[in-house]
Amino acid sequence: MNLHSLRPAAGSTKTRKRIGRGPGSGLGGTSTRGHKGAKSRSGYSKKIGFEGGQMPLQRRVPKFGFKNINRVEYKAVNIGTIQELAAAKNLLKVGVNDLIEAGLVSSNQLVKVLGNGSLTTKLEVEAHAFSKSAVAAIEAVGGNAVKL
Repeated sequence: MNLHSLRPAAGSTKTRKRIGRGPGSGLGGTSTRGHKGAKSRSGYSKKIGFEGGQMPLQRRVPKFGFKNINRVEYKAVNIGTIQELAAAKNLLKVGVNDLIEAGLVSSNQLVKVLGNGSLTTKLEVEAHAFSKSAVAAIEAVGGNAVKL
């Protein structure tokens, strides 16, 4: 066996279909593109989502939902978490800056105190918003909730 005698296995290769090489080839004329229409033209490329003139799926499917542009989003902090923070750092007044230093909220977030957990020490809590249960829990111990 020599390099010049190497051949592909029988039946493993096919000759390429040569389109548009005259009527004698059997593949001239319309060159397998059929008659007329956008797909028969050179340079045709369909738009993404195009369905042949039928109303596309992204326009047929009903739209729903609503985004309120005036929504105010708060970062929730429970009074149980505030109690743990106050006990760890011996605080009598817990403000937003204390929560930022503890890594519970970032500096650009608004804080809302929620009433989950229990409060045992008298604290003055400063935040942007409070739930009714949080205010009740803070005042039950003798502290006060200061809204910023």
